[in-house]
Amino acid sequence: MRTAAAVLSFVLALPTLLVLPVSAAVAAAPLPGGKTTFVVSQGHLQAASRQNWVRLGTYRFAANGTVSAAQYLWWQRYPKARQRTGTVPDASCTTKSGGVSSRPRACEVLTAGGYTAGPNETRTGTYTLAGDVLTIRWKIAQTWTEQWYVRTSPDRKLARLDLKRSTLATHGYGYGSNASPATRRAMSSVRAFPGSLRQDLTSWASGTLVNSGNQPFGHSSFRACASATSCLTYLQPSSRGACQKSGGCPKYGGGTKANVSSIQYYLTTISKSDRRDTLWHWCTCLAMERGEFCYTGNSHVKPLMQIIDDSGAFRGWVGVEASFSTGSRATDMLAVLRISDFR
Repeated sequence: MRTAAAVLSFVLALPTLLVLPVSAAVAAAPLPGGKTTFVVSQGHLQAASRQNWVRLGTYRFAANGTVSAAQYLWWQRYPKARQRTGTVPDASCTTKSGGVSSRPRACEVLTAGGYTAGPNETRTGTYTLAGDVLTIRWKIAQTWTEQWYVRTSPDRKLARLDLKRSTLATHGYGYGSNASPATRRAMSSVRAFPGSLRQDLTSWASGTLVNSGNQPFGHSSFRACASATSCLTYLQPSSRGACQKSGGCPKYGGGTKANVSSIQYYLTTISKSDRRDTLWHWCTCLAMERGEFCYTGNSHVKPLMQIIDDSGAFRGWVGVEASFSTGSRATDMLAVLRISDFR
């Protein structure tokens, strides 16, 4: 690590956390925003580091002042290969043609390694509320404290957590309601969501941090699949910034004679019994450069968890990117993100 702070984060982020017991005598505390169940994405992202990590999961708050977390951890020190989901979109929403088309290619959707199984990390702690500031102290062997600003949606059906500070994470998002963690909406409801979804994202790649805020997410542009109903697909026709001749596609990318800068997008359910979804996308030209139909290189895998409000309605996702390179850690792609109508 290059700095003392980075070394501290390296120590704190050990995949197997030593959990200490929570005292039974905990004073009563108001729930954050009056909500019990939050989906949370967070990460330690520093430009100069090669020990960055992202976490995604749930926080459960109890009125006795205790909190528990169940999360997935992806860490550059232990990179995980992309994993097959078992979902192959059908012919109604994909194509088996390799040429220019209005539909993505019929490829099995990939996600981050380990995301099809249960969370690989759990911990407990205590929390307090002072005004609109939530403080969480996790009961592990090292000091781990988080502070979040708590905001409530105008309809009072959703609470939002905005990261104020953390002894471990540098970025984070959270959304909560009183809906059960098992409550989720089908992809048909996701596509039909009447609101406007926008994305905020902080990404790390090649030693560079990029902040991208207030970007529209066109969920209604995705195509529903007739048989594989747990999946939506979208072929972005072109891109001005990605999939270019200078960005890994010297023969077929944008700016070449072929000028192919389209992006293949796949959005699918991971589990029908909890909030897990995943987003997979890649440049068409990258597959063409390798003579492949389905790209097997450094595609973007983004585990997501649905934001569900008190009425059980879909309101977006929190998520992370955990796209580890088959080469050096310098070419990994990590991110912390949210896609929501309440930002």
